[in-house]
Amino acid sequence: MEQVITQQTKYNAKKLGVDEVNFDFPDTSLHDCEIIVNGKSYFVNVKIHNVEGKENKNDIASVEKLYFQYSANQNYSLIYACFGIKFENVKISFIRDYLEIFSPQFLPIYVNPRNDKIQATYRHEKIYRTRNEFLEKLKEKSKSIILK
Repeated sequence: MEQVITQQTKYNAKKLGVDEVNFDFPDTSLHDCEIIVNGKSYFVNVKIHNVEGKENKNDIASVEKLYFQYSANQNYSLIYACFGIKFENVKISFIRDYLEIFSPQFLPIYVNPRNDKIQATYRHEKIYRTRNEFLEKLKEKSKSIILK
């Protein structure tokens, strides 16, 4: 579903007021696509949520990947776009009033100790922090970030 959304964004870029959409990234990338508007890049990871299910914590991203991407590139900011869907027999519907947009920088930081990934619900209270505060919080919560 995420791939269909990014492909349709590229196909409908002009209608959406978007200059360009790139989605030729490896599966291991933090983002699914890069959306360019007025020369500015937005890195987007598309998520899907079944609205008939519970709002559970989900793996959002690898702490180590986030830390190193945010440290290496001061212009990098990741945006999550979570679309609500509903299953009805073999039909899948998008739910118009379920769209959650958030940045990992403003998530409550809970790290799953088994896989060292940030976990959060898609609907959550935002915690506003600077990039440096975010990086420090990742270091504090993670066992995989070893500074050289």
